Amino acid sequence: MKRTITKKDVAKRTAKIVNEKIYLTEKIVDGVFTALREFMEEADPEIRIEIRDFGVFEVKTTKPKPKARNPKTGEIIYVPARRKTHFKAGKLLKEVLKKPLSEISKDEKSSQ
Repeated sequence: MKRTITKKDVAKRTAKIVNEKIYLTEKIVDGVFTALREFMEEADPEIRIEIRDFGVFEVKTTKPKPKARNPKTGEIIYVPARRKTHFKAGKLLKEVLKKPLSEISKDEKSSQ
């Protein structure tokens, strides 16, 4: 089953990393996410938010699709251009995610 991590979990981990009280880091974490969301909402029409050693968030535009098909009815419909989000992992994160799952489970067992 997939584990879900919430903003509160991020604030708790941040508090532990920076050795600060959770109620202070909650405000900061909330502020960071609000700022990122606002940048993405304001994208006109595209934007790139680069966070070194983590990754890049992008808002990209899609092309309009004049001959898309409704899979239920088979009807041909027009889908207008819109914006979508995209995340590309940074170099450090990519290296960790490239490790085979068998290596990761061994690391977890040895740390317990």
